[in-house]
Amino acid sequence: MEKLFKLKQHGTTVRTEILAGVTTFMTMAYIIALNPNLLTNFGANGQDLWNGAFMATCIASAVGMFVMAFLANLPFAMAPGMGLNTFFALVVAEIAGLTGLTYLKSYQAALCIMLIEGIVFVILSVLSVREKIVDAIPLSIRMGFSPAIGIMLMNIGLGSNVSIYSENGGPFYALSDFFGSLTPRVAKDAMGSGYAIMVLSVITMFTGLLVIVILSKKGLKSAVLLGMLLASIVYWVGQAIFLHTNPFESLATANWIPPFSDMAATTLFKFDFGTLISIGWFTVITLVLTFVMIDMFDTIGTFVGTAQRAGMLDDNGKMPKMKEALLSDAIGTVAGACTGTSTVTTFIESASGIGAGGRTGLTTLTTGILFLACIFIAPLASIIPAPATSAALIYVGVLMLQGLKKINFDNIEEFLPVAIMLIAMPISGSIGHAIGLGLITYTILALFTGKAKQVSVLTYIVSILFLIKFFYVG
Repeated sequence: MEKLFKLKQHGTTVRTEILAGVTTFMTMAYIIALNPNLLTNFGANGQDLWNGAFMATCIASAVGMFVMAFLANLPFAMAPGMGLNTFFALVVAEIAGLTGLTYLKSYQAALCIMLIEGIVFVILSVLSVREKIVDAIPLSIRMGFSPAIGIMLMNIGLGSNVSIYSENGGPFYALSDFFGSLTPRVAKDAMGSGYAIMVLSVITMFTGLLVIVILSKKGLKSAVLLGMLLASIVYWVGQAIFLHTNPFESLATANWIPPFSDMAATTLFKFDFGTLISIGWFTVITLVLTFVMIDMFDTIGTFVGTAQRAGMLDDNGKMPKMKEALLSDAIGTVAGACTGTSTVTTFIESASGIGAGGRTGLTTLTTGILFLACIFIAPLASIIPAPATSAALIYVGVLMLQGLKKINFDNIEEFLPVAIMLIAMPISGSIGHAIGLGLITYTILALFTGKAKQVSVLTYIVSILFLIKFFYVG
């Protein structure tokens, strides 16, 4: 392990790295079932396609993480990106509407877009173009990535990560529907039977958060993982005692046999270029560019933001082995296309493992092995309660807010773009879009304050591309 990952050089141990990998896995395991749900409209387009997307999610994520572990030796985990998977499903539906073909055939056409995107990323990474784009982003904006992602993580943890459904509908969220209600009576009337579940979720969330903070103060590197485990136990006990439900009931009827045949029949190397071309070259190019831009800046923001929190950046805000990390991310996208899922990208939940002490590729390797194991033990991953992972996301988000200390609040030209990112990232749910808004703001301010020459040509180009993306209607 020392030879492979240079643990002593990075001030870490095998135990710390494995615990960090398990921590990262627990905070992002939700994607294993959620991704195929979103890609197939919760199985409405056939169980065989759902199974194929499920297998692709596990395998492609693992492949991307193995490459990240051995090529870049960095603690960044990968999986099909949230937001991008929803957009992929919309594209599939649009192709089906334009061609009149089945959802499956349209899905296979959309996989071609993922393959093209991945190949473009590989080429740009090998030629160091993506690395140059990172370097072109002004240092002040790069320093704002970490706190902006921190607020985004807190928003996910307190807001959208815990979603409750009941006979009154849903989803109901902790931040908006529970804490946002005028009185507990209003919340209870709105949620119906879901109110009791929400109360248990909130108690679980803050129990886990407080335990993580207390254990961290005592210097335990496994604090995040232990906090999530204790929070999970609180939730399971609460389900049994107060909700009178068996938290492990789903395991009794779970299917433990990996559906390899379904993946082979529906998604594995199932590229339908003929259908894709039939929707028109301009539409195809537009879709590819959209996926490329969103994924590129989501990835850049995640790398720089989480690396800043871990102290991996140098004085110029550069991350070591950025080229290898970006290439690993690109290979993950190609693996996703070949197996049958939407864009595989670097997850911001990697911050939880980094917060637990992960510093090398051994963290990523551990997470990747667990994702691969989920082909066989997916039902076990599904019983991890969302409130327990919320505790970790909130804690890591708070830690990342410390990056605000590096922002020059006295210079409005530097602080305004960061301030816009701070609010845009959690509200839009897109790291890439928030970075785009920050770059546009920075560039316009520089143009009209006599500092136009200080902005690189590449920054101008990227800002113009984001303007086109935001405002051009084809």
